[in-house]
Amino acid sequence: MTTHGPVMPVWSCGGCDLPWPCPTRKRELRAEYADAPVSLALYLGAYLVQATEDMPWTPAGALHRRFVGWTREAGPHERYD
Repeated sequence: MTTHGPVMPVWSCGGCDLPWPCPTRKRELRAEYADAPVSLALYLGAYLVQATEDMPWTPAGALHRRFVGWTREAGPHERYD
């Protein structure tokens, strides 16, 4: 079990106090969902909905990038054409 879980309603990381998901949690999630990228996006999408309710002052685009947008980025050994 990770110590890098979200602290709500501020959405900081419980392990390192960075905005959640922090770089460590992102690495963990990539590994956990390596064979299921759509499931990862759905999982994080649910957190995105909750975060928009907790932080209505935050621009929607910024929250999308923070919670879901990074899942489409190529990892060090991946390439999206």
